[in-house]
Amino acid sequence: MIHITLPDGSVKAFEKGATPMDVAKSISEGLARNVISASFKGATVETVTPLTTDGSLVLHTWRDDKGKQAFWHSSAHVLAQALEELYPGAKLTIGPAIENGFYYDVDFGEQIVSEKDFKSIEDKMLEIARGKHDFKMRSVSKAEALDLYKDNEYKTELIENLEDGTITFCDHSTFTDLCRGGHIPNTGIIKSVKVMSAAGAYWRGDENNPQLTRIYGISFPKQKELTEYLHLLEEAKKRDHRKLGKELELFTFSQKVGQGLPLWLPKGAALRERLENFLKAAQKKAGYEMVVTPHIGHKDLYVTSGHYAKYGEDSFQPITTPKDDEEFLLKPMNCPHHCEIYKASQWSYKDLPKRFAEFGTVYRYEQSGELHGLTRVRGFTQDDAHLFCAPEQLDKEFKDVIDLVLYVFGSLGFENFTAQVSVRDPENPDKYIGDVENWEKAEQAIINAAEDKGLDFVIETGEAAFYGPKLDFMVKDALGRQWQLGTIQVDYTLPERFDLTYKGSDNELHRPIMIHRAPFGSMERFVALLLEHTGGNFPLWLMPTQAIILSISEKYEKYSEKVLNLLENDEIRALVDHRNETIGKKIREAEMQKHPYMLIIGEQEEKEGKISVRQHGGADLGMISVEAFSEIIKEDIKKTLKSF
Repeated sequence: MIHITLPDGSVKAFEKGATPMDVAKSISEGLARNVISASFKGATVETVTPLTTDGSLVLHTWRDDKGKQAFWHSSAHVLAQALEELYPGAKLTIGPAIENGFYYDVDFGEQIVSEKDFKSIEDKMLEIARGKHDFKMRSVSKAEALDLYKDNEYKTELIENLEDGTITFCDHSTFTDLCRGGHIPNTGIIKSVKVMSAAGAYWRGDENNPQLTRIYGISFPKQKELTEYLHLLEEAKKRDHRKLGKELELFTFSQKVGQGLPLWLPKGAALRERLENFLKAAQKKAGYEMVVTPHIGHKDLYVTSGHYAKYGEDSFQPITTPKDDEEFLLKPMNCPHHCEIYKASQWSYKDLPKRFAEFGTVYRYEQSGELHGLTRVRGFTQDDAHLFCAPEQLDKEFKDVIDLVLYVFGSLGFENFTAQVSVRDPENPDKYIGDVENWEKAEQAIINAAEDKGLDFVIETGEAAFYGPKLDFMVKDALGRQWQLGTIQVDYTLPERFDLTYKGSDNELHRPIMIHRAPFGSMERFVALLLEHTGGNFPLWLMPTQAIILSISEKYEKYSEKVLNLLENDEIRALVDHRNETIGKKIREAEMQKHPYMLIIGEQEEKEGKISVRQHGGADLGMISVEAFSEIIKEDIKKTLKSF
């Protein structure tokens, strides 16, 4: 007999060789009908994989992330079969599941696949799916694998890097593919598919390699879910931050400046400044001190921190100087610089904690194909801070940072979020630096703080930073999409590598613990998310223009200017539209520009010394005094922007 531990902690006994599906059936027939994948002892397995040892088992349905991963991974196999049948001679390479759907990279040779071919690919995929073919894994020798793919140099390259005895194929229908596993039971579960796009992609992401065609697709167990997803995509297009950023005149890009290097226009720069000032005010109350560090640093700085060994290949090339053997790098991280600021002084336990904050711009060389608006750029500004504290201060400092992150979320309308405790993968110790004991202490400190603050959190193994575990906040936007936003990390390692110390009450030198935190993450990515979450209708306190004054004709310009002065005296951001256009056109364009309030001024308004107020979206607040309107603005902001 073997003993299987379920997620609720219960343990059930089964005959050796029982499968995850057998376990599901023992719980309920309803569960068995919905199970499409499983994880045994943390590793993905098939629902028909024989279990031969004791261990923990998690059963996955379509509603689970890992269930979706298996569903889309299996769909990628169906896509590959369809492409092989439709395009004889095409060479398949790899086809993983991604966050939303899957793709397959293919060398089509002289054949071209474009949007006009998508429908025939979808039809072929559904034809294959309706056959209800089982996905079956089998082990093969390296020689056998190489023989099957002797005419496919891409698969051959993959197989050459594998060890004999670790190579597996997945079969379904008449199709076979090199695969590690993780499938749904059969193709029949796939009820709807959509080919989303075709794009160029270099083999293994290297621009020196051949360019392939990447076919993106998505699939669902119900047609209704595909319909809903496509509707969501249409809504997302309307909220695309690249589209809104252009319409609202916030930012732009220039090929002459360089890919992935955003240029902030006046309105965008003002928006950033308000976000920075908002966080600076909260940080000041929380005891942070602002620092400034250079845009470059000596290579040795990043060698000491460990960043060069981990990320050197993804950085911009070193900057050389006239001096022999002297190299600098564009700053990829702020934390090594902050360590040197701490080290510049001698500290006592009475001085701690020290909290250094900076809006520091960093640079990382992202592949051109990975760049995407503001969400993936090569130069970005982090709202970075590093706290240096004694061990007994760690719990309070970490919880205080959680409070700051929650304050930021609340003030910007992010109410739907969960937390993720990202810990190391004990099976891959080479991915991390630092000793195991400190890692264990750091991980437990984060879990304790998350529990004490009542956060809804999950623990994700293998998602830690290379120098320490972290608490990531996963935010759902207005369209239900999940973004990683805001992170807090506990780090015992960098203080060791930089030999940071403080003098304790025992007059001996001790090592501080370092907390890394960034509630926004990067200003660029945060603004992109905020644009898509709000559709450009930012919280009133953040709007570039809170009210626009629309005069019916030139006769009322003088009174319009008077209203503007009164609003500016109340620190309300407003402007006047003096153009010789109809009031209808002015209102339509003000709506497109997302101005929260439109103040209409004509003969009656001037005569009574009032304004007619129209809200964005069409609500009419009638004719009121300027003072009453100012109070409306102040109350609206007060409700959203609570004090920290």
